[in-house]
Parts: sequence; C-alpha cells; structure tokens
Amino acid sequence: MTIKDLAKLSGYSLGTVSRVLNNQPNVSEQARKTILALVEAHGFERNASAQLLKQQRTKSVLIVVKGTSNEMFAAMVEKLQSLFADTDHPVIADFIDEDDNEVRRAAQLCRERKPSGVLFLGGNNENFRGDFGRIDVPSVVVTNDAHELGFLNLSSVSTDDCKGAACAVEHLLACGHRDIIVLGGDRAISDTSAKRYEGCVEAFRKNGLTFDDETMYYTGRYSYEFGYNGMKQVLCERKKLTAVFAMADVIAIGAIRALFDEGLRVPEDISVAGYDGLRIGGYFVPKLTTIAQSVDLLAERSFDLLLSCMQGAQAQHLTVPFRLLTRQSVRQITEIEG
Repeated sequence: MTIKDLAKLSGYSLGTVSRVLNNQPNVSEQARKTILALVEAHGFERNASAQLLKQQRTKSVLIVVKGTSNEMFAAMVEKLQSLFADTDHPVIADFIDEDDNEVRRAAQLCRERKPSGVLFLGGNNENFRGDFGRIDVPSVVVTNDAHELGFLNLSSVSTDDCKGAACAVEHLLACGHRDIIVLGGDRAISDTSAKRYEGCVEAFRKNGLTFDDETMYYTGRYSYEFGYNGMKQVLCERKKLTAVFAMADVIAIGAIRALFDEGLRVPEDISVAGYDGLRIGGYFVPKLTTIAQSVDLLAERSFDLLLSCMQGAQAQHLTVPFRLLTRQSVRQITEIEG
C-alpha cells in the first residue's frame, strides 16, 4: 500500500495524508483519526531507511525548469506551486537555459538545499545517464520518458511526442500539403525534439514520402524569436511552400508573425500547425491548430507521483494522452494547388 492508496481510501488529499503521516499540524481531528485508522487496518508501513534519510533533509521540493522562456513549463510551475501549497513541502523553482545540464544543476542544488524530492521539467536522457547517479532523492522528470534509464529513484510523466508529432504532420498531409517544412529544436540536446522529429519522419514514410532533413528541418530554440527568424530564413531559401509544422506553439506563433510581415496570409497562403496546446493558441488570430498536451494533467500526475515516491513507493513511468485541435491555421488544399 502507498500514500496514494491511503488518499483514495480516506477521501483526503495526498497533502493531508502526508501531514498526518509526518505528524504535522493543520489537519482536522476527523481527518487524522480516519487516516490513522486506515494505516492500522491495512498495516501501512513507511520505508524506515527512507525516513531516516529524510530526517537529514529539508521538506522542500526542487523544480528544475529547462528553458527560461518555455511558456508551457511556466504554466506548469504555477500549477505545481498551487498543488504543493496544500502540503508541508515548500517549492524551490530553478530556471536554467535549455542548453544547460539540468541533472548537474539539480545535483548541485541537492547538496546545497537538501530537498526531499526533485521535479525536472524537461530534460535530456543522456544527461541523466551521465549524472543522475549523484542524486539520491525521489525524482520525477516531466515530458520525458525515463523508463529505459533504469534508475530506481527516477519516475517520469510524459506525452508520446513521437505519436503527437506524427499526428500533426499526418493532418497536414491529409489536408493535401506536400511542401512542408518543420521548425524544431536541436535533437542533440533535446529528447523532446528528437522524438518529435522521429514522428515527422514516420508520418512521411507512412504516406510513401521522404523527409529530407537538410531542406525541410530548421533548428533553433523553443521561442517566439526562433519562430520568427526561422520562418524568415525559410522564406529566403524556399520558393515552394504550403505548410509549416512548428514543434512548439511559441515557434508557430513567431512563424505566423513573420509570414504576416512578409505579406503572406495564414492559412490562405501557408498553413501552420503547432504543438503544446498553450491557451494563447485559442485566442490567437487565426486560432492555432495544434497538438494539445494538458498542463494541468501533467502537473497533477507528477505531483501525485513524487509525493508517493517520497513516502517510499516505487518509481513509475506514466503516459498522458494528447489531442489534435483542428482550428483555423490549417486549410485543405486541392491536388492542383498542392
């Protein structure tokens, strides 16, 4: 039995159960009696060695955010802070550049701040392979699938980025587009970019087409600026183009602005699809077609999982679903136009 099981059986939140198990204040007497009765009835035992180690740490939780201008991660931090506010675990949020090594930074902060757990928002599995052995607290990496790494104290919550990107590109292909370019990240430093790239290639292959990396893939940061400047570069180098798949909504929005500044219309002249499902996409003109990940669901699953692991539960690797939101920024074209 885990702390999450206790929460389900008692009807109280994970935060409340955690405070009872740690004999903390700010819990009603009824909640305390109910939870302790379940502990007795089900023989719930906390991991003794984990508790001894925990006594040497603070109750804080560290969140390492990879990318200083990632709006999806910023929204996720806000959601996580609201979730942890109902617990006795203060949050330490640390934003690093997307080129930096998130695991080394976390290891440094674990030595200095002694948190009880770590959440990684974004990451590179190679960094985990090389440096995660230095971190001994329960950890969860969000948006990356870490099951192949095999660390007993590392869990993950992710969306299937390969299938999500394939879904976006297949939608463009189904709408008749063939002259497509992709604006994405550096696959050498971003597992997310690598997975979404695989999805693009797979969608083309599935439709009997070839994806040419040298002429169809443009790399940069996940930012409005790259979307804008990358799109400008594309327009200088390519004369024939009907659609763009951007690996992030911020890139897509930057690209649409560049197209507008060049006197082109979206989707009449060029269609644009994004990835992430940021709220701004539903209010942008035109409304952005995108692969939507649920920020709230990713945050909630990660929060639940980290609290459970901090109470001695085993690492888990969860996948949350995505949705294709078909909106105004992509149009159907005829075979003659394509």
